[in-house]
Amino acid sequence: MAPSLNAALRRVILAAADSRRIRRFVASHGLRLGAGRFVAGETLDDAIRVLRRLNDQGFRANTTLLGEGVATEGEAAGVVARYEEVVRRLAEERLQANVALKLTHLGLVFDEELAYANVERLVAFAAGAGEFIRIDMEESARVDPTLRIYRRLREAGHDNVGTVLQSYLYRTPDDLESLLPLRPNFRLVKGAYLEPPDIAYPDKADVDRAYAALLERMLGECAFTAVATHDERLIRRAIELAEARGLGSERFELQMLYGVRPQLQADLVRRGYGVLVATPYGPDWYPYLMRRLAERPANLLFFLRSLVRR
Repeated sequence: MAPSLNAALRRVILAAADSRRIRRFVASHGLRLGAGRFVAGETLDDAIRVLRRLNDQGFRANTTLLGEGVATEGEAAGVVARYEEVVRRLAEERLQANVALKLTHLGLVFDEELAYANVERLVAFAAGAGEFIRIDMEESARVDPTLRIYRRLREAGHDNVGTVLQSYLYRTPDDLESLLPLRPNFRLVKGAYLEPPDIAYPDKADVDRAYAALLERMLGECAFTAVATHDERLIRRAIELAEARGLGSERFELQMLYGVRPQLQADLVRRGYGVLVATPYGPDWYPYLMRRLAERPANLLFFLRSLVRR
């Protein structure tokens, strides 16, 4: 599908996502009608079962409690407590999995210092359990505070934490260079939020070129690089670069989304490459599903086929 048509379809899906009627229908029936392909259920117990199955199939995984933008300090504290339970369960179950979280879920929308205190508490708690925390990146307005918080955590001596860079933002090469002295642990993604052309590349070809350039720099300088893409050309390039530099699983990993291109994921594991599957869960899964449908038309077709088959 042409990039312009992809972009138009994405805008239509995201606009439709705001429809109250669609939201109610999908929220009521979505998991049964196919959304469960992309989400590991609504409860932590649901997620643990999926994570165990992924581990048994040779994958590592991460999990995210779906939800964004809490409005009060009390709500943020509740999210922290739930994430502490996730970390505890991952350690107790001895799963090859880690937590990935959004800072807006910890209070960043209204108080950066609160978000820092909350994520620092979780990172310290995870360190005590031998676990790792990935701070996800959000829309462009959140990049500066997210990177400030990541820098503070690393400078405070926390090594069990990483974050994310997005190749579609013009600023990302400068962000990478400024953080390289920390020997960072980064996940590289293309970027999932709709951004204006004065901030982000509007053309997919430019996003891909930026991704490839960032990938080469990160694999050479970062302590760990998570190559998060379903683009086979970029995956091949990552493997070529890693093998040329003699990088093993302690330095790089391929990462993909639960339910997206599962056959490719399985093929890579069979070939001996480390693959992590990002596996979110939680009752607030509707916005996440809409982003997955908007990102890739094949996801939308799968979901529509599930509706027709009912």
